[in-house]
Amino acid sequence: MSAKRSVIAVLALVLSAGLSSCGSGGNPSGENGKALPTVVASTDVWGSVAESVAGDDAKVTSIITSGAADPHSFEASPADVAALTDASLVVYNGGGYDQWVSLVLANHAEIPTVDAYALLDRESIGEQRPNEHVFYDIDTAKAVAGRIAEELAAKNPDKAAEYRSRAEEFARRADTLQLKERAAGAGQPGTAVVATEPVAHYLLTTAGLVDKTPAGFTTAIEQDTDPAAVDVAAMLDLINNREVAVLLYNEQTATEATRKVRAAAEASGVPVVTITETLPAGSDYLTWQSDTTERLAAALRQNP
Repeated sequence: MSAKRSVIAVLALVLSAGLSSCGSGGNPSGENGKALPTVVASTDVWGSVAESVAGDDAKVTSIITSGAADPHSFEASPADVAALTDASLVVYNGGGYDQWVSLVLANHAEIPTVDAYALLDRESIGEQRPNEHVFYDIDTAKAVAGRIAEELAAKNPDKAAEYRSRAEEFARRADTLQLKERAAGAGQPGTAVVATEPVAHYLLTTAGLVDKTPAGFTTAIEQDTDPAAVDVAAMLDLINNREVAVLLYNEQTATEATRKVRAAAEASGVPVVTITETLPAGSDYLTWQSDTTERLAAALRQNP
């Protein structure tokens, strides 16, 4: 579906769901029968961060929870629209990553939101065009947790201390994870890698690794088009000549071109680290990021 048709489809859903969402079922109750805040997240990644802060003092729902769904091209259903417009707080990635959320909320400025992309510390990373996959940036995840705590505290002042305490605990654990990310590439600073899509950009940056993926290849994949033959050839040369230590492979946006690149890496002995944009079943945000970091570190250790 084209971007224009996707926009029209979402707007139609907003209109159709608008009346039915108003005044629909009440929020779940907490202590003394008081309604709990409801948090709706665009993906289970941000839903997990929200759950770390909410505990039992808010209800968290994630819209995208399947690894088979591509958050970039996801189409919201009427039920999704109703959930977003009924929420006490919406947490989403922003930066064009989950544009369908922005479209739904365009006429609902009264709904509090946490836009992760807007919390990215652009000055510290020094990038002119930040990467939209900010869920791989630990500092941004910490900022999101802190903002969620403040929004929920405003909704439920009786539990403000609990929300803030959980956000602080999340930040402490995230700091430990960030140290692990730095350590992953500490022994090989500046090591070159390639990726079928720049999803783990911030993990690579923290680890001190250099993404050598041809720009044309990256642009084509992000625009959901086939890379030009010259860009595929350049990617394959990097792999076949063992000029890179690792291939990072996004399982959720596999194409004929990316599968060809993976096959070349496997044939050449270049370790492949699979990455995802949603959580593995049964995992939470910090565990997911930690596991990915450990697999990257193990792959780098195979580099002679």
